[in-house]
Amino acid sequence: MLKSFKALRTVLGPHVQQKGSNITAERLRFDFSHPEKLTSEQIQQVESMVNEKIKDDLPVTRQELPKNEALKQGALAFFVEKYPDIVSVYTVGSKNNWYSKELCGGPHVGSTGEIGRIKIVKEESAGSGIRRLYARINS
Repeated sequence: MLKSFKALRTVLGPHVQQKGSNITAERLRFDFSHPEKLTSEQIQQVESMVNEKIKDDLPVTRQELPKNEALKQGALAFFVEKYPDIVSVYTVGSKNNWYSKELCGGPHVGSTGEIGRIKIVKEESAGSGIRRLYARINS
């Protein structure tokens, strides 16, 4: 989800794992593990970090790799058992200085600047230990 996942892990901690998402060109919904409601300050920090990476217009590249190799390279995957032996790895940033690297099914943009600024409009519980963010994407 344009690395708001990375921003969430930076703001809230490494325990955060993606639990689901629904993304269109106009809006997004993102579910993640976290035991408590986010503060307005945390929401603002996540939104600012994401928008900064959008402004940076970082390249987004896709590479096919054996799953084990992708994980050795530091790619994050929270649904490991659902991925085939050969996976798509999406890297945000340059090859040697990346911001985020994840196994993902796509589709994706060519660079973060294609997305447009986001505005987090709602945060709520999506179940025990699961939080949900809603955001608008402004082109």
